Amino acid sequence: MLYNPQLETFLRAADAGSFNKAAEELYITPTAVIKQITSLESGLGLQLFTRSPRGLKLTEAGKSVYKDAQYIIQYCKDALMRANNAAEQGEQIIRIGTSPMTPGQFLLDLWPRLHEHCPDIKFQLVPYENTPENAREILRNLGQNIDIVAGPFDADACARWHCDALELSLEPIRCAVSVYHPLASRDHLDPADLHDENFLMIHRGWNGYLDQMRDSLMREHPQIHIVDFDFLSINVFNRCENSADVMMTIDNWRNIHPLLKTIPVNWNYAIPFGLLHSPQPSDTVTRFLDAVQTVYEK
Repeated sequence: MLYNPQLETFLRAADAGSFNKAAEELYITPTAVIKQITSLESGLGLQLFTRSPRGLKLTEAGKSVYKDAQYIIQYCKDALMRANNAAEQGEQIIRIGTSPMTPGQFLLDLWPRLHEHCPDIKFQLVPYENTPENAREILRNLGQNIDIVAGPFDADACARWHCDALELSLEPIRCAVSVYHPLASRDHLDPADLHDENFLMIHRGWNGYLDQMRDSLMREHPQIHIVDFDFLSINVFNRCENSADVMMTIDNWRNIHPLLKTIPVNWNYAIPFGLLHSPQPSDTVTRFLDAVQTVYEK
């Protein structure tokens, strides 16, 4: 096991609000639960619960540990599953990380032609939860449990994430709107159509190309209300669909939300899109990247 099993007991006790109820759910004695929690608190040097006749209540430290423990347990379980799959499949396999924001479908569409160049290599799709913590860990450790992630990037981002990238295209920046938005009836937009609209963009510093776009829009179209969001996740797409906001997007994200429409805009803003990989890829990954580049250029 890659994590302290006392974390699961801690989560169960926090959810149950009682050591006795947690013990019933875990099929162990209340004394065993208390010993595990006491040991965990001692090891961490933190008090996780306040005890009272009315039950257990998380301390502020306990609330913080609770949130992170859920992520740690799931990430470790996923990591173990990926490691087991990799061990079973051998070296001639490409493990492609997939999430709604990092689609792998276009590689699957290329697979018949890729197979001609590397018939011994197989795909393994590895789904992961797209959270800031998860994304950072995966990108900084490409080549360990996941070999390749598809997505937008720039040179500064690769340096920040400690990875490298094979650029496949410059993806035009589009606009996404709810299918119920007045602009959804349009097949093309002009920048002036976004005047007085809230335009959702990822925060400054995430990508240099988007920073240049932001500066240009602020200079040339100050009537557009640029609204920052912190992390590109399904929550942002839900926010766009549930509001009258307009959101930056690319064609690769066209199918993420069924109630959003992607609309081209008459501007020249674009962002590099490609395959993120380890700076020291394995021979198998290198052969695969060479095949992708060959096929993509045809």
